[in-house]
Amino acid sequence: MDWTEVVGFVAGALCVWLIGRQHVANWPLGMAANLLFAVLFSRAGLYADAGLQLVFTALAAYGWWAWTHGGGPGLRLPVRRTRRSEWLLLGAAGAVGTAAVTVLLQRATDSTVPFWDASTAVLSLLATYGQCRKLVESWWLWLAADVVHVPVYVSKGLWLTALLYAVLAVLCVVGLREWRRDLRGRERMLRTEARR
Repeated sequence: MDWTEVVGFVAGALCVWLIGRQHVANWPLGMAANLLFAVLFSRAGLYADAGLQLVFTALAAYGWWAWTHGGGPGLRLPVRRTRRSEWLLLGAAGAVGTAAVTVLLQRATDSTVPFWDASTAVLSLLATYGQCRKLVESWWLWLAADVVHVPVYVSKGLWLTALLYAVLAVLCVVGLREWRRDLRGRERMLRTEARR
């Protein structure tokens, strides 16, 4: 265990906790955690996860902007449900992305877990996109990715990171509950305004 794993653990857990509370500080903190994990994962031979951390850093910059400007002038971006058309697009992107990254890892790296590395990487990208847009169902994608990440990290001897992803899975449930509560409150408010 090295310092990048320890600091990444703390920053990653705090970041997800802040996301659940819709606190914008999650984005810069997440960017720092992503860069630490990029180093850690490249050392462990989890190349898709390492590259993913760099993409997460860029998505965090977008998420930071979307949360502060994406709701319109002076408005915060509201939590909402994922539309059917978005699910179809996300599903297709997930299937194609997982297949492509698996083949890439098999042919271009010495990865011992190419499918699992690819599938968790792609699920995580889809979940991050959903959180950037405040799609409540993005928490389910994160939960699925975290459940698969735990045994992958255990197999690589990344015990603290495996523990982090188990904690993140619990935080996903908390975040899902918080975002659902916010969504229900917003839906009630819209129904009340529509009756006026």
